[in-house]
Amino acid sequence: MFTFIKNDLPASIVVFFVALPLCLGIALASGAPLFSGVIAGIIGGIVVGILSGSQIGVSGPAAGLAAIVLTAISALGGFENFLLAVVLAGIIQIVLGFLKAGIIGYYFPSSVIKGMLTGIGIIIILKQIPHFFGYNMIPEGNFAFMQVDGENTFSEIFKTFKYLSFGSSLIATIGLAILILWDKVLLKKAKIFRLIQGPLVAVVIGIIYVLITTGKENLGISSEHLVSVPIPSDISSFLGQFRFPNFRAITSADIWITAFTIALVASLETLLCVEATDKLDPEKRVTPTNRELIAQGSGNIISGLIGGLPITQVIVRSSANIQSGGKTKMAAIIHGIFLLISVVLIPRLLNLIPLSVLASILLVVGYKLAKPALFKTMYQLGWKQFIPFIVTVIGIIFTDLLVGISLGIMVGVVVILIKSYQNSHFLHMEDISNGKVKYKITLAEEVTFFNKGAILKELDQLPEDSYLDLDVRKTRYLDNDIIEILEDFSEKAKSRNIYIKLISEKGIVENPDSYIKFFNLNPKVA
Repeated sequence: MFTFIKNDLPASIVVFFVALPLCLGIALASGAPLFSGVIAGIIGGIVVGILSGSQIGVSGPAAGLAAIVLTAISALGGFENFLLAVVLAGIIQIVLGFLKAGIIGYYFPSSVIKGMLTGIGIIIILKQIPHFFGYNMIPEGNFAFMQVDGENTFSEIFKTFKYLSFGSSLIATIGLAILILWDKVLLKKAKIFRLIQGPLVAVVIGIIYVLITTGKENLGISSEHLVSVPIPSDISSFLGQFRFPNFRAITSADIWITAFTIALVASLETLLCVEATDKLDPEKRVTPTNRELIAQGSGNIISGLIGGLPITQVIVRSSANIQSGGKTKMAAIIHGIFLLISVVLIPRLLNLIPLSVLASILLVVGYKLAKPALFKTMYQLGWKQFIPFIVTVIGIIFTDLLVGISLGIMVGVVVILIKSYQNSHFLHMEDISNGKVKYKITLAEEVTFFNKGAILKELDQLPEDSYLDLDVRKTRYLDNDIIEILEDFSEKAKSRNIYIKLISEKGIVENPDSYIKFFNLNPKVA
């Protein structure tokens, strides 16, 4: 388990610095106590990290659930009632895992997954620009196009330049320069630069800068531009931040509706992130999706029981882990331990970290997810790959994560239908000696009801007094809908004087009396 600790420990530090503002920001965007986001981050790292079959995935509070949480807390009559819904959602996820529902994760189109990664990368960059320059009107983790402050992603960027913070911008630029220098130059120079990650150096320099410039009007960074972790005065006030579900509300229908909503959305987001993370994994390991649902469900039960937000596997932290060289699940587990230790022992030190420095770290993460070269690669693969990809990217940027992915999947399904329509059969035509035209239709290996329109069109266009060879030798699955089309066409063929020859692995049948009878008697033919 500790074989790759030299890789996992530095990666866990980077993930910690990425996760901390996101945990706090998502809690703020959700209308929940700030500490609830930290709890979800800790449970997602330690508990889900231990139970999960993913070696490089990282779990925690998810931006995609923020709107649901915000609405649910108000609608259910309080945070304690909402926590009960989180616990029940976890139980539902475990049931889904045992029912093998995780298999859904293997059916997302590759072009949509790549579009998701690219779209998230772009939205991270766009959302971090205001934080980079010291404008923090929206909380970290608010990835939706329409924001809680009434602005949208682009109007917020334009508004940023009216409220620039010189100190925040300066230290963010220094931090970004350190990250680029570390990544492009120093990592290749010596092993020490792999052990001590650039993000850690950037954060330390950011803390030093805050300490040095405190009180200086032009260079200083005000408290609203720093991390804001709740600081308990003593152990009792720390323990007082934990909240517990109201089990007396378990009979409420609204609680159960919210629980099912959280379970379904969290499971979908997790499965999407699992598929995306596996694609990013340099070692191309495959995460067992059913086990992942059980792990996430267990995490949500524990998180809900002690006052935490819902948990999913999250691509931002997972990609930061991969980019930083994380090899095993120890990176996720250790990052959770760091979150726990830091909020207990050093909250005051955490509150000296400039948000703009953390924004510079996320900018690098976003760029690595959305490299311009990927657009060229996807375009060269052809329109059937590029269109679902670009629709997903645009959808994520201008709506939110789940809507963007849904749009990409819908377009992907349309592309599949078009491909199926085109490739269900092959039509050949040749003249024969007696002046009649002979046609040959070769059916594909699998022909389903999606292909009804294409095949029906070809059959209806066959001229009178012609021959048709129907070749099903390669066909291994023939939908009953297609058989019925052939059955109906055989009646039309008699009136139009079309002679049919059915060619199968069992031999040749001329003008078969019944296609339904033929295929039922010869199930291995198709």
